[in-house]
Amino acid sequence: MLWVEKYRPVRLGDMIDQEAAREALRRMLPNIPHLLLHGPPGTGKTTAALALAHELYGEEWRSNVLELNASDERGLQVVRERVREFARSVPSGGAPFRLVIMDEADNMTGDAQQALRRMMEVHSSTARFILIANYVSRIIEPIQSRCAVIRFTPLPREAVIDRLRSIASMEGVSIGGDALDALWEVSGSDLRRAINALQAASSLSRQITAETIYKAMGKASPTILREIIKELLLGDFDRGSKALHRLVDDEGADPLDVIGFAHYDLLSTYSSYKLPEHVKPQLVHLISSAHYRIIRGSDPIIQLLGLLSKMRMIISGINAVGQPQAS
Repeated sequence: MLWVEKYRPVRLGDMIDQEAAREALRRMLPNIPHLLLHGPPGTGKTTAALALAHELYGEEWRSNVLELNASDERGLQVVRERVREFARSVPSGGAPFRLVIMDEADNMTGDAQQALRRMMEVHSSTARFILIANYVSRIIEPIQSRCAVIRFTPLPREAVIDRLRSIASMEGVSIGGDALDALWEVSGSDLRRAINALQAASSLSRQITAETIYKAMGKASPTILREIIKELLLGDFDRGSKALHRLVDDEGADPLDVIGFAHYDLLSTYSSYKLPEHVKPQLVHLISSAHYRIIRGSDPIIQLLGLLSKMRMIISGINAVGQPQAS
């Protein structure tokens, strides 16, 4: 069983963080209006919708809930037939209304959204709709005006780390601080992605390290990336370029991961290069241009080497504060 589903909270009170959203939803029970839950991926929107279903119907929730992923079933025909048929049918178990949960509703076509808008009006006595979206701006205004709009914020790092540590403990998996840091790095505030990465890593080893995480996610180790970038910027460019070829061509590393790490390694608050502020805009422009050309289909190795050679020339020309040295 997927750990995401195995450890999904079934009550609003069991969710981590999102106090404002949870309290707003709790106050609406039991006669909830149509809802529009929006925010970044993996922050608990779908979990909150399913928790509401459990709160409303208890053991009868499955017979009173229609759950659709609007990315797959987003057309006008689905709304007109499947959703309408469910929405106008009589609730079971004495429930006052049925519940339609439409995940990724921001991927619905315009025509489907217009049909849904009308359906929300006509069948409001027998059904409530919960729309889930990453981007609320993609939901048409007439639907937004018919819903209570609730925003889910990115989850804080400590809340995600604590949840991952708890799941690892319940699954009998040993995981250290470096591996938890790696999980946060590859997933950000997306808890769903982090749990999936943890499960994938556990299939490789029950003693999970940072290297296990990167291997499970198909990503290059930051330690290796840092060494290659340092070689290309400050050391032997020929040796660094050969290492980059091996990493991308032979080991299958994603060139965009290399660019992303170069951006972090040189320009983050924790960068060891200590670059003066006046050169950072130049580097950001170079990085963004190379990123764009790679996703447009240009040869990634040429773009990466071109980017790092230009950055090397800029860094070599810095005289005001001396030659930067990466620690």
